[in-house]
Amino acid sequence: MAIYIISGSLGVGKSTVSKSLADSMNQCALIEGDHLLHVYRGENEPPWEERLRLAWLNITAVTRNMLRHGLDVVIDFVVEDELQWFYDQLSDFDETLHYVVLYAEPETLVARLTQRGDAQYIQRSLFLRNKLMASPINKPFLLDTENKRPEELAKEIGNEARFRIHGLL
Repeated sequence: MAIYIISGSLGVGKSTVSKSLADSMNQCALIEGDHLLHVYRGENEPPWEERLRLAWLNITAVTRNMLRHGLDVVIDFVVEDELQWFYDQLSDFDETLHYVVLYAEPETLVARLTQRGDAQYIQRSLFLRNKLMASPINKPFLLDTENKRPEELAKEIGNEARFRIHGLL
């Protein structure tokens, strides 16, 4: 069994690539982190930091449950500073962790977000793109999405050893 974390900024294709990767597997659970981040309803939702912390706790719990039931897990979620923490939370499992940070050129992100009606997220996407690409931890795991189909990207993620994490980051 294996765990795949697909990270990257908004509009880069995380969801599309994650679905393509999950669809290519025999038995797999696809965890869309945004669903666990946006579960709150009502007037008093927790502050952003608390929502994010709870989302990661839930992603970890669901991942553990799926692994116990013999499923590979694909996680579609932005990873800012949580990778080592997540890795540590699953250290009692002897599973391979695959990690990739998708990226695209700024003009591509702007075009994609505008086309899908999410122009209000352009600044956040560009901020995340720059943050994720500048992180020394992420450098070996960067994958350019320009001019590649989701199926090609999914195959590359599954096959390339450079996306496998072993030991401390």
